[in-house]
Amino acid sequence: MENLAAILEENPIIPAVKDDAGLEKALGTDCRIIFLLYGNVCSVARLVERIKSAGKLAMVHIDLIDGLSSKEVAVTFLRENTRADGIISTKPPIVKAAKEQGLLAIQRFFLIDSLALANFRKYAETERADMIEVLPATMPKVLRKLTAFCRLPIIAGGLISDKEDIVLALQSGATAVSSTNQEVWTL
Repeated sequence: MENLAAILEENPIIPAVKDDAGLEKALGTDCRIIFLLYGNVCSVARLVERIKSAGKLAMVHIDLIDGLSSKEVAVTFLRENTRADGIISTKPPIVKAAKEQGLLAIQRFFLIDSLALANFRKYAETERADMIEVLPATMPKVLRKLTAFCRLPIIAGGLISDKEDIVLALQSGATAVSSTNQEVWTL
């Protein structure tokens, strides 16, 4: 975890790739972590291996891998059949299973209303994940509130369109930003 924090301090931009072209571009950046948002049970090991071969950490958004269930056995499959460093999921039991199996775990939250914010607060108190990703990232006031009470590092993702969005998210307390917007990966 300390290594992860050091990596993000050095380069707080995380490419989130959703296709082969995006992966190819992300592999050519100085970014040290890649969020893998696509693939299936037949391709995920190969995709992770490409990331690992480039010397980067591979974080697989397990909910988005076609053919994997939303059960804990999907985590076991990734651990036993790929060299993934960790997972991203919106499902707390999946995050818990990843931690129990020695993988890094990022809990993803969509903060769309006050109920989602209340659920975030409840979850943050458990500290079951290594990091929490919140979407959308373009809400500095909310990010400041979250980082004021959450001891886990927060990654801000979603709707990042330019350097100003990145700077604002980081100034609001986010540890890093994740984005599928390739134009910001090299800022």
